[in-house]
Amino acid sequence: MAYNIVVLVKQVPDTKRLTADAMRDDGTVNRTALPAIFNPEDLYALETALRIRERYGGRVTVVTMGPPQACEILRESLERGADDVALITDRRAAASDTLATSYILSCAVRKLGAGRAVDLVICGRQAIDGDTAQVPPQTAEKLGWPQVTYVETVEEIGDGRVLARRNTGRGTERVSCPLPCLLTVTDGGPQPRPPSARRIMAVKKARSRAELERDARDDAEVLARAESLRKRGLLITQWDLDDIEADLAWCGRDGSPTKVKRIQSVVLTGSGFKKVEPAEEAVAAMVHELIEDHTIG
Repeated sequence: MAYNIVVLVKQVPDTKRLTADAMRDDGTVNRTALPAIFNPEDLYALETALRIRERYGGRVTVVTMGPPQACEILRESLERGADDVALITDRRAAASDTLATSYILSCAVRKLGAGRAVDLVICGRQAIDGDTAQVPPQTAEKLGWPQVTYVETVEEIGDGRVLARRNTGRGTERVSCPLPCLLTVTDGGPQPRPPSARRIMAVKKARSRAELERDARDDAEVLARAESLRKRGLLITQWDLDDIEADLAWCGRDGSPTKVKRIQSVVLTGSGFKKVEPAEEAVAAMVHELIEDHTIG
């Protein structure tokens, strides 16, 4: 049986290159201050979906929510083997917290399931910019679906159920879950495949309407280029909140109960050191002192 799979991905700031400009005064992330990358664990989610399609057949659609430049990771998804991609972009979704984001994504999944029911939604365990791991479980809750988190490997799908091996922190367990369901995937699974050179050449000109509007001289040029891309299967699907029939009261800043109270910059500095001679007695004395101070032990 073939399966209709949706992979939810995110373009995130490269947190390995943090600077003092990474946060705005209002507590939101200044995404223009850092290079943008494909969220690492989302690549494992995509690889999981592609392996399921290769084994059972079906279709893999990748969805992201963000500004037009998020199309970069959608093109990369196509290069890695996704069948289709969709961008949710709308200024009214700005400053969405995890509750608002998960609501918007659940609306997108429902829209994708209008033609043919979605069997699986697969996500990375968490994004490296927020590190909350809340969006996937909240999306499952809003869809009314069961979920399996911390998945390392999907072992088998059949008879309306998925069998997955998940990490418990101290080991692994095998979980059987009815379809449709949502999975969150860790980086303990199969390594993501690199982009295909053939597919890079095939989809390098894929663009969303927002990207065309940014680069074109007028509306006529946008329409002409969009029609040309559509005929070649290179027009990236683009939705706003109205397209996915989202209730605006649940979106953006108004739909986000999370508020930032205070931001504190923590600077780690050295405050002196104590030299320990490389002798057994000196090391033993140091260990005893650390135990006395409750630093260890």
